[in-house]
Amino acid sequence: MLSNYGPPSYPFIGCLISFYKNRLRLLDWYTDLLSASPSQTIIIKRLGGRRTIVTANPANVEHVLKTNFSNFPKGKPFTEILGDLLGSGIFNVDGDLWCVQRKLASHEFSTKNLREFVVKILQEKVENRLIPLLEDAVKNQKVLDLQDLLKRFAFDNVSEVSLGVDSSSMDLSKPVPPLLQAFDTASMISAMRGMAPVYALWKTKRALNLGVEKNLKEAIKLVHDSVLEIVKSKKRVLEKDRDRKVDGDLLSRLLSAGHDEEVVRDMVISFIMAGRDTTSAAMTWLFWLLSKNRNVEEMLVNEVTYLLNNGEKELDFEVLKDMNYLKASLCESMRLYPPVAWDSKHAVVDDVLPDGTLVGKGDRVTYFPFGMGRMENLWGKDRFEFKPDRWLEEPWVTPGRSMKSVSPYKFPVFQAGPRVCLGKDMAFIQMKYVVAAILQRFEINPVNEEEPVFSSTNGSYGWWVQGYSD
Repeated sequence: MLSNYGPPSYPFIGCLISFYKNRLRLLDWYTDLLSASPSQTIIIKRLGGRRTIVTANPANVEHVLKTNFSNFPKGKPFTEILGDLLGSGIFNVDGDLWCVQRKLASHEFSTKNLREFVVKILQEKVENRLIPLLEDAVKNQKVLDLQDLLKRFAFDNVSEVSLGVDSSSMDLSKPVPPLLQAFDTASMISAMRGMAPVYALWKTKRALNLGVEKNLKEAIKLVHDSVLEIVKSKKRVLEKDRDRKVDGDLLSRLLSAGHDEEVVRDMVISFIMAGRDTTSAAMTWLFWLLSKNRNVEEMLVNEVTYLLNNGEKELDFEVLKDMNYLKASLCESMRLYPPVAWDSKHAVVDDVLPDGTLVGKGDRVTYFPFGMGRMENLWGKDRFEFKPDRWLEEPWVTPGRSMKSVSPYKFPVFQAGPRVCLGKDMAFIQMKYVVAAILQRFEINPVNEEEPVFSSTNGSYGWWVQGYSD
């Protein structure tokens, strides 16, 4: 049994002292602890004797996400945290309700029509909104918060794909749209719930409608009311003209299948939450890494130029499919800086992980993509280096190199097993399109040497860049 590794713990308070000391470097702290454990698994003892098992061991990850999937649902502690916001949406439910929604969503995400719709929306928003903003920055020697810009872009894109509406958040001369601000506030405070050492604290504030819980309630009401009104409006249009061709957005397709308004609302809110911050974070980190590794940027530009035949071809799905060095670069960026650093499940009954760690009923089991990307036994001594070639069958020299097959349990950025991210392919399409379109025209240069810092609140932190035309 390998369950003795973890920070110092004390009766009742657990590892609260160590947690407090490392609260500003939690990701690195967990990574250090996991690196020191022979099996890359540690036990975190929380307040009141509750346990969290944190692992960076692919065998354990596979056991939790696939082999014994039924014993590791998200669990009530998780669904309580996000339940007010996500309701009964697919990302916040388990059991039969999850199975029904998963089957429905899986069908919709696999259709050719949705893929074509996604590319169409991308083309419109990149060419008519994103590129003009960058061109204006070059012409007028402006600096831009690239993180904020990509975040707005991702929100506009996922809103149109999910709801069929244009949220128009990329007009930087105007205040942040209320719906986007509400999503930011709701996601930030919900995340704060998950970090609270004692859940009773936020539950008490919620019951009394105090502090940030009052702000959360107001933000959730705005999100729910706004999205439900869009759902009702779309439903009226569909009922008025039943012979009308169904639009390509997910909302139209779900309503046409006859699903309840509130169920559809919760589903599309889940899709927006899943797609808005993850892709923008991944792209921002990639551009930062490229600014530190100009040789990789040069090879990416060469790939894009070659596959677009020096601008004679348009960016489309077939061209994007062949951009393997770009995909390798995105994977390498997400290995080092995964958009979701960790994810947790809760054991239904006692279990034993493949490395011998005992799991008790009710224990939280957390797999840790951030730490996994920094384990020497998984990625080698050069694990801290940005090397897209590690994802290719052969070192990249000319376009056409094949991607290596890498276990999703070694690289669980999109989860794995039955709950693997349905939007994975869509996310890669979006990221490849945006990055290729930008590199085709611009060189992104940071204003200073600071790393991007991500916050759920819009504008609190950013990554400021200067664009120069090639």
